[in-house]
Amino acid sequence: MKRSIFYILLSLLCQIAFSQTIITGKVTKEQGEVLPGANVYLKGTYDGTSANENGQFIFKTAKTGQFDLQAEFMGYEPVSRKVELKGDTIRMNVQLKEAFNQLNAVIITAGTFEAGDKRQAITITPLDMVTTAGAKGDVYGALQSLPGTTTNGESGRLFVKGGDSEESQTYIDGSLVYVPYNPSAPNLSTRGRFNPFMFKGTIFSTGGYSAEYGQALSSVLLLNTNDMPAEDQFDLSFLSIGAEFAGTKLWKNGAITGSLTYNNLAPYMSITPQNYDWVKAPESKTGALSVRQKTGKTGMFKLYSSFENGGFTINQKNLDQGGSPFDYKLANDNYFMNASWNGQLGEKWAMTSAASFTNNKDDIRFNQTTVGKRIVGVHLKNVFSHPFTEKFTLKFGGELFAKTFSQNVQMPAEMHYNSFTNHTIAGFTEAQVYASSKFVTRIGARVEYSDYLKSVNLSPRLSAAYKVTGNSQFSLAYGWFYQNPLDDYLLYTNRINPERADHYTFSYQSSINKRTLRIELYYKDYKDLVKTNGVAFYLPSSYSNLGSGYAKGLDLFWRDNKTIKNGDYWISYSYLDTKRDYRNYPEKVIPTFASKHNLAVVYKHWFSGLRSLAGINFKYSSPRVYNDPNSPIFNGEKMLPYRSLDLSWSFLYRKNIIFYGAVTNVLGFKNEFGRRYASSPDSGGNYPSAAIEPGSNRFYVLACFITLTRKGDANQLDKIE
Repeated sequence: MKRSIFYILLSLLCQIAFSQTIITGKVTKEQGEVLPGANVYLKGTYDGTSANENGQFIFKTAKTGQFDLQAEFMGYEPVSRKVELKGDTIRMNVQLKEAFNQLNAVIITAGTFEAGDKRQAITITPLDMVTTAGAKGDVYGALQSLPGTTTNGESGRLFVKGGDSEESQTYIDGSLVYVPYNPSAPNLSTRGRFNPFMFKGTIFSTGGYSAEYGQALSSVLLLNTNDMPAEDQFDLSFLSIGAEFAGTKLWKNGAITGSLTYNNLAPYMSITPQNYDWVKAPESKTGALSVRQKTGKTGMFKLYSSFENGGFTINQKNLDQGGSPFDYKLANDNYFMNASWNGQLGEKWAMTSAASFTNNKDDIRFNQTTVGKRIVGVHLKNVFSHPFTEKFTLKFGGELFAKTFSQNVQMPAEMHYNSFTNHTIAGFTEAQVYASSKFVTRIGARVEYSDYLKSVNLSPRLSAAYKVTGNSQFSLAYGWFYQNPLDDYLLYTNRINPERADHYTFSYQSSINKRTLRIELYYKDYKDLVKTNGVAFYLPSSYSNLGSGYAKGLDLFWRDNKTIKNGDYWISYSYLDTKRDYRNYPEKVIPTFASKHNLAVVYKHWFSGLRSLAGINFKYSSPRVYNDPNSPIFNGEKMLPYRSLDLSWSFLYRKNIIFYGAVTNVLGFKNEFGRRYASSPDSGGNYPSAAIEPGSNRFYVLACFITLTRKGDANQLDKIE
């Protein structure tokens, strides 16, 4: 009896053993690469295994019937297959598709340099915007160390990828800044109007930008103000050219910051050589107030308001009167205010509202002539966005640009007053579609209507990016971009149309181990540029849209803050080929603001033993062209190349006290920006001329920054230069 029971049990065990199903196969990515460690199991059971280093798996199961075979690997979408278990061998290869994660998905970078958003591929940081030697505390000066820009020492403004300075627009928290630069005399450099201390991040788009932005043929600069501060703070800044006092007060869900600034270059100019005769050195008084208030769980309201009063008097030579001297006097009053709110409307809808107001007045006096210019501008904007799925987001909105420009000219024998008001209404929509974490497209369109020009324009926009590896990607962008003609033209006619530029941009970017390489090719096709016939500037018939042009080039950017301990450097180079036939040009030629080759080398080093940050910046621009009316060749003359070696040093004396010094053009390179000519020839038939020089061959600044807080350990190290 016992022997019979034994044989029965043995027989059952053999049947179980021989009825086991063997499941084997290989787990790979869609591209064929193996996924070692992937989990493969039968759902609802404990039967399964992990793939080996070759992605292969094998396991046995005594289960019978129909089951789901599940394959999983972190970062990939799980795959489930139906299998029939009946005691045989099942061979099955499984391919896993990378799971979509928008935080790790590819980002479109064509034409864009971004600072401050950790989710993006960062090429510069907010710290770089204010610690680049030679920038002199100017955001626009710092941007001129990036590829795609051309340094115009007699202007100081942004010239981007073969575009004139008027083709770039500046936005603060989404609203337009109508007058972003301080006033200046002809052929003398200016600087940005806003203090870089107020910004937390920057997006500098040199072409192919979103349909959300218009009225810019070449580039947009998006400046984002600071969010909530960490604590109450009082800052004292003493410079060789002035002083600033700023204080911040917090409450539960908000904060207010106020600042007063006074600059006077008279003491500085009295001890440093100047190339011009200043009767009254530049002097300005500025005040600003910033309010931040949280609204609800997600909303943030920001209000910024500033006023500035400044002016100067400079003695210049009247080349039409034998070089006799005359005083050029300028007085400026500027008031700017912007407000913004962004937050969630329900679970998925988001809204951003922005508004700005500008009131700018310039009073100019020279040679018994008085010129009064005034700009009153309003910008209103509303943007909605909704992620219908994780891979599809729709954004749409509208905006209004309202601008009144007036000019009053008084001469001894006559007086002229001209003005115009233009309202430009725009609507835009844009869809961002992810095919996968590696490929994204952004398709949009923008429509604009100008009531003064009676014109309607439709602007298609398209951009895309493909991630080659986890650290590198290709991007491309295409679009039509329109901008209203210059105010000086619109004063006398509304019979012209907005100017147009078509952008084609292709870029490659790789960021590995704190090293970034960026290569970008672009082509811009200019159409409908305004030309003047030179007959009489006040006649509407003197203006037309017969101008055209092109700009094409290569931009290179390399940054490395890994190789040298405590060191950080970047190299940017731009090659530019451009020609235009516009304004009073008789033919298509190279414009005066364009350099074929532009190079910037920036290096920063932290000396821990000395508690100091040192910076050096070398900039070079190949000779630009200028026009000599004494020559039969238009724009046939060449300037000297632009060269400058700039140094800066920051010393952390105490945790809350910093001493700072900087000098531009240390080696004293001779820089000239062509020549200016009389409007009519002399008795010998020649046009008299004079060299256009920088205000001074070198610029020095010394400063002390003091920060007072309760803890006493805060400072302005990230806000110097």
